[in-house]
Amino acid sequence: MDYFLIIISYLVGSIPFGLLLGKLAGIDVRRDGSGNIGATNVSRLLGKKIGAVTLLLDAGKGLLPMAAAGALQFEQHIVMLCGAAAFIGHLFPLYLRFRGGKGVATALGIFLYLSPLALLICATAFFAAVFLSGFVSLGSLMAAALMPVVVFFHQGSSSCFYLAVFVSLLIWIKHRSNIIRLMHGEEKSWKKKKESEV
Repeated sequence: MDYFLIIISYLVGSIPFGLLLGKLAGIDVRRDGSGNIGATNVSRLLGKKIGAVTLLLDAGKGLLPMAAAGALQFEQHIVMLCGAAAFIGHLFPLYLRFRGGKGVATALGIFLYLSPLALLICATAFFAAVFLSGFVSLGSLMAAALMPVVVFFHQGSSSCFYLAVFVSLLIWIKHRSNIIRLMHGEEKSWKKKKESEV
């Protein structure tokens, strides 16, 4: 039963909500914008409302498997593995030949369940970084890097901390192209987009 629930969590995490919502609107989000199936690219291509729906659905992929495992009174390590499996599913979805998103929204759901306080602190860092720099990717990277630190000081060297390290490392790896663009001054900025619309 334990392994079955973990497999189900991976399959739930693999559901490409951004791609599905784009298809309903007649757009393949993999072929436009950044080519990513996550909420940021969906928002750019289809508007903030559909982007927000994508964010909520992707976050739910991290939250619901863990909440289900917890409600069924599985041991803590199984709950953690369900969250990790859902996260891996989003990054490497079975349905898309293992080419998925970058994991930020799904990580949001995971830590909303595990540590709302840590999530609040990291979300504050995210919005501050995006507001000051104009780069969503930079905010995501800063929040991901901060999460293990906050969890460690809040919960110590726990299974939650090790999951935070795992999630943070994978988010940074999946953002490697963004890191290169940031270093070269080629990353897309929300500030520049707003200025061009004025």
